[in-house]
Amino acid sequence: MLRGEFPDAGEQSHEELLAAYGTVLTETVETVGVEEIVAETGLDQATVTAFADGDIADRTLDEAVAVLATGPNRPDADALQAEAQDILLMGMTTAVMDVESLASGIDDELEPKEIQQKIEGRYPVTLAEYALLHSYIEGEKR
Repeated sequence: MLRGEFPDAGEQSHEELLAAYGTVLTETVETVGVEEIVAETGLDQATVTAFADGDIADRTLDEAVAVLATGPNRPDADALQAEAQDILLMGMTTAVMDVESLASGIDDELEPKEIQQKIEGRYPVTLAEYALLHSYIEGEKR
Protein backbone atom coordinates (compact mmCIF):
# COMPACT_ATOMS: atom_id res chain seq x y z
CA MET A 1 0.00 0.00 0.00
CA LEU A 2 2.89 2.34 0.63
CA ARG A 3 5.72 2.75 -1.79
CA GLY A 4 8.89 1.22 -0.41
CA GLU A 5 7.25 -0.59 2.50
CA PHE A 6 6.65 -3.81 0.58
CA PRO A 7 9.62 -4.05 -1.80
CA ASP A 8 9.31 -7.81 -2.13
CA ALA A 9 5.57 -7.76 -2.93
CA GLY A 10 6.12 -9.72 -6.14
CA GLU A 11 7.99 -12.46 -4.30
CA GLN A 12 5.18 -13.03 -1.80
CA SER A 13 1.88 -14.79 -2.23
CA HIS A 14 -1.11 -12.53 -1.91
CA GLU A 15 -1.84 -14.14 1.48
CA GLU A 16 1.66 -13.27 2.72
CA LEU A 17 1.35 -9.74 1.39
CA LEU A 18 -2.04 -9.34 3.07
CA ALA A 19 -0.46 -10.47 6.35
CA ALA A 20 2.30 -7.88 5.86
CA TYR A 21 -0.34 -5.18 5.37
CA GLY A 22 -1.99 -6.42 8.54
CA THR A 23 1.22 -6.03 10.50
CA VAL A 24 1.62 -2.39 9.44
CA LEU A 25 -2.03 -1.63 10.20
CA THR A 26 -1.96 -3.38 13.58
CA GLU A 27 1.19 -1.47 14.53
CA THR A 28 -0.52 1.79 13.58
CA VAL A 29 -3.54 1.00 15.77
CA GLU A 30 -1.26 0.01 18.65
CA THR A 31 0.72 3.26 18.29
CA VAL A 32 -2.21 5.65 17.89
CA GLY A 33 -4.95 3.85 19.84
CA VAL A 34 -8.41 2.68 18.88
CA GLU A 35 -10.27 5.61 20.41
CA GLU A 36 -7.99 8.20 18.78
CA ILE A 37 -8.38 6.56 15.35
CA VAL A 38 -12.16 6.43 15.76
CA ALA A 39 -12.18 10.12 16.67
CA GLU A 40 -9.87 11.16 13.82
CA THR A 41 -11.36 9.05 11.04
CA GLY A 42 -15.03 8.59 11.79
CA LEU A 43 -14.61 4.83 11.37
CA ASP A 44 -16.61 2.84 13.88
CA GLN A 45 -14.92 1.09 16.78
CA ALA A 46 -15.62 -2.40 15.39
CA THR A 47 -13.79 -1.54 12.16
CA VAL A 48 -10.77 -0.11 13.97
CA THR A 49 -10.74 -3.09 16.34
CA ALA A 50 -10.70 -5.40 13.31
CA PHE A 51 -7.52 -3.64 12.14
CA ALA A 52 -6.05 -3.99 15.63
CA ASP A 53 -6.81 -7.72 15.56
CA GLY A 54 -5.38 -8.19 12.06
CA ASP A 55 -8.81 -9.11 10.67
CA ILE A 56 -8.34 -7.08 7.50
CA ALA A 57 -9.15 -9.20 4.44
CA ASP A 58 -12.66 -7.76 4.01
CA ARG A 59 -11.74 -4.24 5.10
CA THR A 60 -11.49 -1.70 2.28
CA LEU A 61 -8.49 0.19 1.05
CA ASP A 62 -10.33 3.42 1.96
CA GLU A 63 -10.61 2.27 5.57
CA ALA A 64 -6.99 1.13 5.65
CA VAL A 65 -5.59 4.42 4.39
CA ALA A 66 -7.76 6.29 6.91
CA VAL A 67 -6.15 4.22 9.68
CA LEU A 68 -2.64 4.60 8.26
CA ALA A 69 -3.03 8.37 7.92
CA THR A 70 -3.40 8.65 11.69
CA GLY A 71 0.09 7.26 12.19
CA PRO A 72 3.02 9.49 12.97
CA ASN A 73 4.88 10.85 9.94
CA ARG A 74 2.28 9.56 7.47
CA PRO A 75 0.68 11.58 4.68
CA ASP A 76 -3.07 12.20 4.74
CA ALA A 77 -5.55 9.55 3.61
CA ASP A 78 -6.07 11.09 0.17
CA ALA A 79 -2.33 11.00 -0.55
CA LEU A 80 -2.09 7.40 0.67
CA GLN A 81 -5.07 6.40 -1.47
CA ALA A 82 -3.54 8.01 -4.55
CA GLU A 83 -0.22 6.31 -3.85
CA ALA A 84 -1.87 2.90 -3.44
CA GLN A 85 -3.69 3.29 -6.77
CA ASP A 86 -0.51 4.59 -8.40
CA ILE A 87 1.44 1.53 -7.26
CA LEU A 88 -0.96 -0.70 -9.19
CA LEU A 89 -1.28 1.52 -12.26
CA MET A 90 2.47 2.11 -12.59
CA GLY A 91 3.12 -1.56 -11.90
CA MET A 92 0.82 -2.52 -14.76
CA THR A 93 2.65 -0.09 -17.03
CA THR A 94 6.05 -1.49 -16.04
CA ALA A 95 4.81 -5.06 -16.45
CA VAL A 96 3.23 -4.13 -19.80
CA MET A 97 -0.13 -5.51 -18.74
CA ASP A 98 -3.73 -4.55 -19.35
CA VAL A 99 -6.76 -5.41 -17.23
CA GLU A 100 -7.63 -8.42 -19.39
CA SER A 101 -4.20 -10.02 -18.89
CA LEU A 102 -4.32 -9.12 -15.20
CA ALA A 103 -7.72 -10.80 -14.83
CA SER A 104 -6.38 -13.88 -16.60
CA GLY A 105 -3.27 -13.89 -14.42
CA ILE A 106 -5.33 -13.95 -11.24
CA ASP A 107 -7.48 -16.77 -12.62
CA ASP A 108 -10.41 -14.44 -13.32
CA GLU A 109 -11.10 -13.90 -9.61
CA LEU A 110 -12.12 -10.39 -10.70
CA GLU A 111 -13.51 -9.31 -14.07
CA PRO A 112 -11.43 -6.88 -16.18
CA LYS A 113 -13.97 -4.06 -15.88
CA GLU A 114 -14.19 -4.62 -12.13
CA ILE A 115 -10.39 -4.51 -11.84
CA GLN A 116 -10.25 -1.25 -13.76
CA GLN A 117 -12.93 0.34 -11.58
CA LYS A 118 -11.24 -0.80 -8.39
CA ILE A 119 -7.76 0.32 -9.43
CA GLU A 120 -9.08 3.72 -10.50
CA GLY A 121 -10.89 4.12 -7.18
CA ARG A 122 -14.37 4.17 -8.68
CA TYR A 123 -15.37 1.04 -6.78
CA PRO A 124 -14.24 -0.12 -3.32
CA VAL A 125 -11.41 -2.63 -3.21
CA THR A 126 -10.91 -4.93 -0.23
CA LEU A 127 -7.44 -5.41 1.14
CA ALA A 128 -7.56 -9.06 0.05
CA GLU A 129 -8.29 -7.94 -3.51
CA TYR A 130 -5.61 -5.26 -3.33
CA ALA A 131 -3.04 -7.80 -2.09
CA LEU A 132 -4.00 -10.18 -4.92
CA LEU A 133 -3.55 -7.47 -7.55
CA HIS A 134 -0.42 -5.99 -5.96
CA SER A 135 1.32 -9.37 -5.60
CA TYR A 136 0.54 -10.47 -9.14
CA ILE A 137 1.47 -7.17 -10.78
CA GLU A 138 4.77 -6.89 -8.90
CA GLY A 139 5.58 -10.50 -9.77
CA GLU A 140 5.12 -9.77 -13.48
CA LYS A 141 7.32 -6.68 -13.67
CA ARG A 142 10.25 -6.98 -16.02
